[in-house]
Amino acid sequence: MSSRGEVIQVHIGQAGVQIANACWELYCLDHGILPTGCLAAYPDDASLLTFFSFTGFDRKVAPRLVMVDTEPTVIDEIRTGAYRYLFNPDSLINGAEDSGSNFARGYNLLATELLDRSMDAIRKVAANCPNLRGFLVFRAIGGGTGSGLATRILEKIKEDYGRKMTVIEFVVFPSPSLSPIIVEPYNALLAAHFSMDYVDVTFIVDNEALYDICAHKLDVPSPTYTNLNRIIGQVVSCFTASQRFNGSPPVGFQEFQTNLVPYPRIHYPLLTFAPLVPISRFAFVDTAVEQMTAECFSPGNQMVRCDPTVGKYMSCVLLYRGDIRNADVNNAIQNTRSNSRARFVDWSPAGFKIGVTSVPPSFVPGGDLAPSIRAVCGIFNHTGIRDAWCRLVNKFNKLYERRAFIYHYVGEGMEESTFFDATSNICQLISDYQEVESSAVASEAN
Repeated sequence: MSSRGEVIQVHIGQAGVQIANACWELYCLDHGILPTGCLAAYPDDASLLTFFSFTGFDRKVAPRLVMVDTEPTVIDEIRTGAYRYLFNPDSLINGAEDSGSNFARGYNLLATELLDRSMDAIRKVAANCPNLRGFLVFRAIGGGTGSGLATRILEKIKEDYGRKMTVIEFVVFPSPSLSPIIVEPYNALLAAHFSMDYVDVTFIVDNEALYDICAHKLDVPSPTYTNLNRIIGQVVSCFTASQRFNGSPPVGFQEFQTNLVPYPRIHYPLLTFAPLVPISRFAFVDTAVEQMTAECFSPGNQMVRCDPTVGKYMSCVLLYRGDIRNADVNNAIQNTRSNSRARFVDWSPAGFKIGVTSVPPSFVPGGDLAPSIRAVCGIFNHTGIRDAWCRLVNKFNKLYERRAFIYHYVGEGMEESTFFDATSNICQLISDYQEVESSAVASEAN
């Protein structure tokens, strides 16, 4: 049993399942696990048991994971891929038909077929978790499965495991300039509306921001989803390292909610990562703690497009990996404060939570990122995240004012009034962030 308890990862829809490849590939490299699921050597401690369980066969482990998709194509790639022996076949759930890029279809019709099967698979994994601490969910909310079916699964997780069970999700936001799915804003807004009360922390990842990182940081002008997902995987690996290895100070899974979320609705932090250096500059990676920390506060290192120089920070978590000295971290934070990179609301004067894992980051051979001996993941609850929500609402309104494609959703059992309820809820969320920022500005003026 892991001293931190166990965490189950749930990957839903095409994007969620493809991100699984990137995440578990790095986890295996981190822990010395072969693609067959066998440990190269017995670990010195039980830290890997947070995300893996022993199967009963010598040195064989299996991920604490469930993958779900409404059609078989992407999960079949997992079943026949390089890591096919790593994953328990009972944890790979698929249906036989596509969600049609329709939230209502995924939420209503396809959930009828797949919800019980998905929850049965989750229960089987949970039964082997003596001290289950939470769920880590991965999905894109522009399509029908990641928006609709995933929302039903989130609702059911909270119903079955209790409101106090921590649920954290990584959500890929729609990028209309990169996707042919016209109704993505509908699906995304409906998913956010329905699932808001069933998730404790949501990390937004924007494919357009990842494209910018590939083009401007990693010298990959025409990235594929594999390139984008490997960036996400690197961030997730750094984020979860504090759960998978001993750290100083230790950062518990539930602590992310405690440290990042001042009010239940305002639970959408920014993610950043450093260093982001192309493989061609392998010999010139700057892993000085001060440099990496400064890069975390740069818009070019964010996983979602917004302006951190406008607005206020409510909380900051910095998760370091590698040989990191506490004195260097303290100096980096002092420099960040003195350079006004991080302006906090007045009721959060301290603001920083630090985690250090001495195990250096792993990197996929032949990947885009240059290997480095240190890395840092920044997690910031910042009022500027409302920019992402404003963009989504604007795209939603352009469709809705023409009532475009509404009949597709009504035909799948959704009331048209639900669209109004959803946009009202997200507009209120934007106002919530604006109110925090405005109150901070008013306090400074006084």
